[in-house]
Amino acid sequence: MDPFVAFSVFTFGLCFGSFLNVCIYRMPRGLSVSRPRSACPNCKSMIPFYDNIPVVSWLLLRGRCRKCKTRISARYVLVELLTAAMFLICYRYFGLSAAFIKYATLSFLLIGLIFTDAETKLLPDKLTLTGLGLGLFFSVLVPVNDLASQVLPGLVNLPVSSDVGWRLMSFVDASLGAMAGASFIYGAGAIYLRARGIEGMGFGDVKLMGMIGAFLGLKLTVLTIFAASIAGSIFGVSTVLAVWVRRTRRLMQRSHLSAMQARKRAWQSAQLVYRNYEMPFGVFLGSMALLALFFGEPFLKWYWGLL
Repeated sequence: MDPFVAFSVFTFGLCFGSFLNVCIYRMPRGLSVSRPRSACPNCKSMIPFYDNIPVVSWLLLRGRCRKCKTRISARYVLVELLTAAMFLICYRYFGLSAAFIKYATLSFLLIGLIFTDAETKLLPDKLTLTGLGLGLFFSVLVPVNDLASQVLPGLVNLPVSSDVGWRLMSFVDASLGAMAGASFIYGAGAIYLRARGIEGMGFGDVKLMGMIGAFLGLKLTVLTIFAASIAGSIFGVSTVLAVWVRRTRRLMQRSHLSAMQARKRAWQSAQLVYRNYEMPFGVFLGSMALLALFFGEPFLKWYWGLL
């Protein structure tokens, strides 16, 4: 990597990450991301430009508002650094190309959606639907090279030039990925609703997977769904077990119950947590999509080599 270009890309990533923090805070609340200027959520005082420098201002202010000294979440720095790092990784993989712009855009959108879902359990349409449109648009500029591009040309002799042909196949791949991803999540949510009588997945997850499918194509979309399901299941089981163990110890110490009695009562509490906890599944879908972007193809080649 060219050091100057890499530094510039990283700096741009920090700036985009700073803007992403505005989106994460304002979009779920129905606020404009452009007006008014950034202000402290506690004292409402406007933040001057010298206190709004990505990462640097947070460190100099020691994570507090200059006026009221209210603590500022470390999430702001994390989002900025993570966005900058993803931009740099995209540059490392794709160079300064249309592919870099495409996947840096995807990284930007996914980071915003991951943190928004983690904080508010919401996935704003302004990110998911905009991302869906961008994914389909980029598919005619950067080839998806997925299932349709491998299968359809052998079935259909398209009377078009090779340049138009690959763009058409790439667009078909992106469309199939979007439809498959959205349909799978919608179907899983409908089955869960009918089986348990409560909503398990919202339409935000459906739109998110449509967006991911438009960027990644059918093959990596399926991989993302299965990887996210495994990661979400591990997280869910770990949460239930952690609650069970923690409440068992608390009951034994405070209520002086026997180990058997404490475990039984604690397990009832853990089951209530499992039933009522609203898991932000978008966090796992977005995270696994980022992994699939860079490691999906090598993983699938390795996996198919085992069969």
